[in-house]
Amino acid sequence: MSSVNNVSTSNLYWEEKSITDKAAEANKKELDQEDFFSLLSQQLAYQDPFKPVDNAQMVAQMASFTTAEGIADMGKQFESMNSIMSSTQALQASGLVGRNVLVPTDEGHLAKNKALEGVAISGQPMKNLTVRIEDEKGNLVRVIKMDDQPAGNVRYSWDGKNEAGELMPPGNYKVKANARVNGESTDLPTANYAHVESVSLAGGTNGVVLNLQGIGSVMLSDVLEVSQTAGNLPVTPPTVPSEADDNAGESVEQVAARLKEQLGA
Repeated sequence: MSSVNNVSTSNLYWEEKSITDKAAEANKKELDQEDFFSLLSQQLAYQDPFKPVDNAQMVAQMASFTTAEGIADMGKQFESMNSIMSSTQALQASGLVGRNVLVPTDEGHLAKNKALEGVAISGQPMKNLTVRIEDEKGNLVRVIKMDDQPAGNVRYSWDGKNEAGELMPPGNYKVKANARVNGESTDLPTANYAHVESVSLAGGTNGVVLNLQGIGSVMLSDVLEVSQTAGNLPVTPPTVPSEADDNAGESVEQVAARLKEQLGA
């Protein structure tokens, strides 16, 4: 007679989901691909056998879900690409430190032993163009007369001296340009050069920010022009003698004797 062995059922159980998993499912607000196919299976299971789901309609539903999922994935890829582009832009902007940039502003910073330079902007020819330099209190410091100028960006330069020829202290000054355009007195927009002290890699929607000496912070996208590196002196290459050196090949004793003779010793 065969015997029956008792089988332990202590290890046979359904694995309960953790409280965290249950909470995550309860707070879930988006349907993913698994949810879609689950709903589709339920739809097929409870369909009317006399009026089954049209194959074309079912394929259209699947295609719609696939398209929506593809668009979501594309959005994530664009976010990743945008992050890479922002990093590249920040790396390029770091090369602007120490340079001068032209930014649209009526305020310029006069540095020590430097000139304040900028441009007056007009889309039409200008007559009797004048550039007024004012201090922070609005007091007139200098008037620069530039006569008639063609349309475009007209560059001006202030040496930092007032009307009496006295050197003004470093600091911020207002720049105002006026000319007769089409027969009428017109205030013109100006842009001034500023020294880039540092670059802030703000990221996100703020982008890259340039910190300018005396002026403050501006967006990289606001820069109109990048000028030369400040304080960069040209390197003079070593000169090559055009003729052979007559003293080449002298010994130490011969050099000492020649120097002694030249000194009159």
